[in-house]
Amino acid sequence: MRLSWILRTFINSICLFLTLHLQAQTSPTILDFSDAKIISAETGYTSAPFSLQYPYSNEIDKITFKNNLAPFLRLGFNYKWFVLRFSIPNIANIRDASNYGRTKQYNLGMDFSFNKVYYDFEFKYIHGFAIKDANRWDPNLDDVHRNSIQPKIQSLNISANAWYFHNKDFKMGALLGKRSYYTKLVHTWYVKGTMNFFGVDTKNGGLIPSVLQDEQNAKTMSSTFSAFDIGFVPGYAYVNRFKNWQIAGWAGLGPVIQAKYDQVNGDFHGFLGLAPRYDIRLMAGYTTPKRFLFLVTDFDNKSIRFNQLIYRQYFYTVKLVGGYRFPKKDKKQHKMLERIKL
Repeated sequence: MRLSWILRTFINSICLFLTLHLQAQTSPTILDFSDAKIISAETGYTSAPFSLQYPYSNEIDKITFKNNLAPFLRLGFNYKWFVLRFSIPNIANIRDASNYGRTKQYNLGMDFSFNKVYYDFEFKYIHGFAIKDANRWDPNLDDVHRNSIQPKIQSLNISANAWYFHNKDFKMGALLGKRSYYTKLVHTWYVKGTMNFFGVDTKNGGLIPSVLQDEQNAKTMSSTFSAFDIGFVPGYAYVNRFKNWQIAGWAGLGPVIQAKYDQVNGDFHGFLGLAPRYDIRLMAGYTTPKRFLFLVTDFDNKSIRFNQLIYRQYFYTVKLVGGYRFPKKDKKQHKMLERIKL
């Protein structure tokens, strides 16, 4: 008798613990659609302009490099744990090729969440740039063809990031709005751990046109600027919902430890220092239990300072993300329909 009472009490305690645990894991601020079949599409473009700042002359203290834009299209399907994404190759460049040349671009990425940490891995490669307004020093250019096309300049960015969100109700999946979405305001501070390798180089002389190079500073003749850095960036994240409209984003600022390199005539030179890093992502859109459409912007800055010479590059993506969630069939209603058919 006493043994059965102890066993009953133990089983009830286990059931109570599991109930409370499951309730704690299910956030009341999120409407989840993980069990629904979801189709989605993304379209937009990624750009990576960079600049080289230096007192070249009294009139010129910065030259800017821009890539031609190539829109992309991605299709996706989600159901429970299964995720399928298909990317259509970049559509042809949309800027005038006579002024910006032709750009080849490759983007790969992966992201996932575990507990209160969101992980993100990115690979971005761009081949083909143009120096904007190069007619200021190049007499072979005019007001119609102002840019100097540099087809051999290439840019590489490899990054691994992890965001720790303090608020347990802050879920990245709900912020992105595909498999779930928020029902009210949620905000939190976060810390982003970041590790990056990035840079630009050319196989055709130096990155800076020879007419602007300074014989007293060998770095102006460099064919490569690159860096590896690692650090932590604190910030603030925010999500809110107004009827069927959701706005979200985060912003952070912090330092990284940076090993930076340049190459002149095949000789590499390395230095160690600190660099600022900021972290910005904004998105807004319309979402219901069946449909969603978001405008998403992702902004990532990179920079290297060699005393007077400063290399800055901005990687940013602008895209539209839309999709449809197929309504889940009610099991009771499904059984009733089966009986009617019989």
